Amino acid sequence: MSSASAGQQTPAGTAPGLAPDLGPGLAAVAAVARRLLPEESVITDHARLRTYECDGLAHYRVTPGLVVIPEDAGQVAAIVRACAEQRLPFIARGSGTGLSGGALPRADGVLIVTSRMRGIREVRAADQRAVVEPGVINLDVTRAAAPHGYYYAPDPSSQQICSIGGNVAENSGGAHCLKYGFTTNHVLAAEFVTPDGELVQLGGAAPDSPGYDLLGAVVGSEGTLGIVTEVTVRLVRVPEEVRTLLVGFESTDHAGAATSAIIAAGIVPAAIEMMDALAIEAAEAAVHCNYPPGAGAVLVIELDGPASEVAAEYDDVVRLCEENGAFEQRVATDPAERALIWKGRKSAFAAVGRISPDYIVQDGVIPRTALPEVLRGIAELSESSGVRVANVFHAGDGNLHPLVLFDERVDGAAEAAEQVSRAILDLCIGHGGSITGEHGVGVDKAAYMPRMYAEDDLDTMQLVRCAFDPDGISNPGKVFPTPRLCGEVPGRRKGAHPLQEAGLAEVF
Repeated sequence: MSSASAGQQTPAGTAPGLAPDLGPGLAAVAAVARRLLPEESVITDHARLRTYECDGLAHYRVTPGLVVIPEDAGQVAAIVRACAEQRLPFIARGSGTGLSGGALPRADGVLIVTSRMRGIREVRAADQRAVVEPGVINLDVTRAAAPHGYYYAPDPSSQQICSIGGNVAENSGGAHCLKYGFTTNHVLAAEFVTPDGELVQLGGAAPDSPGYDLLGAVVGSEGTLGIVTEVTVRLVRVPEEVRTLLVGFESTDHAGAATSAIIAAGIVPAAIEMMDALAIEAAEAAVHCNYPPGAGAVLVIELDGPASEVAAEYDDVVRLCEENGAFEQRVATDPAERALIWKGRKSAFAAVGRISPDYIVQDGVIPRTALPEVLRGIAELSESSGVRVANVFHAGDGNLHPLVLFDERVDGAAEAAEQVSRAILDLCIGHGGSITGEHGVGVDKAAYMPRMYAEDDLDTMQLVRCAFDPDGISNPGKVFPTPRLCGEVPGRRKGAHPLQEAGLAEVF
């Protein structure tokens, strides 16, 4: 359960106020890093280390044992080889915008930060692709492709600051994933450092490389299989026309019904985003987006494509929204109006800080036809618990982002919010959904994996992980509900897991 609170209790065993000891293993890795990097790129100072103690999920904090900031793939591979020789855990980190604790460091491990690897090596418009390093900011790919008439479609709300390497690790989505798909649909190849420090190529120039889909396994693996050091992404042609509508409804029931009606009519908009009254209130306070007054919910609907197709779809969308209770519809007439409509939606997570000092960000998925029922269920949970919940999410593909509001200064408030947050995930699973759509499992939702998967399913996933990383040093403690050992799975060697050896298994 991702939390935006700045004052959360740190999990047992992390000891954020104590400087980690630079033992012989970390010292050996630091020595290798210093031979490769400038002194300022090898961080052991406690005050500087604390800069990296959490990602966008501030609920968990761990001061890393060592931070290194490489500038190229060869340096990453050398540092990973040093970690493998010392059997030290390593964690990759990009911009640190993740919301599941996927980049949470280890007090006994090495944090490898890719933020300086920001080279856009090539934009090949004729092949509709670009080759970029993992630290490249998501929006910068579109900026580089725009002069050629192309853009990069996956657009998380944090696209101005999140990096491609993290997008690949989490299989990030965004508002336009309804029509264009997630990161996995736009990654054609990757250069990849394995947990033993080997630099390999996954995928290739051909549209569908032969053999096992190792690239597909790596995308969305949350850094547990190794570190991506170069990504070849697919570019999309800028559409001939774009129309953005803002539609006001009296309730989320009406907005959800309109969403289902649009998709059922065979229309696949580039985006359908929903915000409820509480999320609208926050956005208005933060960015003055001028959404319809009195709306219980709004939809932001974007249509793109050939002009004739967009015109026909627009007429149908307007009619379907009216039939499902829309009381106001606006269409952006210029880029400035379009940007203002999207500003309210894109700023929603941060805007909630205007109405609540702390909040938990959820990331469940449900079938879109279940939207009205599940949203009613969330409202009932909120009413019965007295915990406010603001809803802002990708309605078109049923990816919910309930924001559970609380005040850490009030006794019991955080616990009550966490109970509501857990109940929302149970509600999603009960309707055939998932515990995450794009934020990942990380450390935050690992305990929920057995609610979705049987023991055999988890063992099968672990077999894949062990095939890449038998020593369990690549981002350990993430995704799986317990420190599942390679030695625990039939057919694998027996041996102590690094988490157990470090005495930190209880943290995760």
